[in-house]
Amino acid sequence: MNELLDGLLGAVAGVDPALRALLAGLAILCETTVLLGLVVPGDTIVLVASTGVATLLQGVALFVAVLLGSLVGESLGFAIGRWFGHRLRRSRLGARIGEHTWQRAEVYLGRRGGVAVFVSRFLPVLHSIIPITVGMSEMPYRRFIRWTAPACAVWAALYVSVGAAAAGGYRELGDRLHWAGYGFAAVIVLFVVAVLVAKKLIDRAEKRHMHPENEG
Repeated sequence: MNELLDGLLGAVAGVDPALRALLAGLAILCETTVLLGLVVPGDTIVLVASTGVATLLQGVALFVAVLLGSLVGESLGFAIGRWFGHRLRRSRLGARIGEHTWQRAEVYLGRRGGVAVFVSRFLPVLHSIIPITVGMSEMPYRRFIRWTAPACAVWAALYVSVGAAAAGGYRELGDRLHWAGYGFAAVIVLFVVAVLVAKKLIDRAEKRHMHPENEG
């Protein structure tokens, strides 16, 4: 296990840090736009890139790249919604997303306002739809960016820090403990499971705000 991880982590660390940060930023930019957000595994790419972090400076650079990529992607989604949102919704792509999803995003934004923008960053599907829905609404860009920026920062910090910490711990222990690789894998798996469970719980809680008439 340790030999396999040494090879994988070595391959990631062997990529130039600047290029690694750029690729992660581009991946999350794509992941946060509706055109690619449902197929590009931006979170996975960021997590993998974070395992190559060897210094604090590299960690900060990766965080900044991922944050900027998120904000650019969110802003592009807003612009698409403002200029082409209604045509996109009536298009073939819009039909594939589903009218139910569009209506859900509209109801969620109408009920929760800026809170919906913040929380949607941590929800499946809606994180790609909400920026476009906001663009089609009356919410100004300044208010939108004030809510989405801190959400993107929390998301980026979480993924970069967990991946970097797990890989750093393995590098310190890998030469001395034969089970260090399993410890690394356990940390990553637990993190992914925790993220999925958290998204599920948040999604369930937010659905109650979308449909308060169903409570009780």
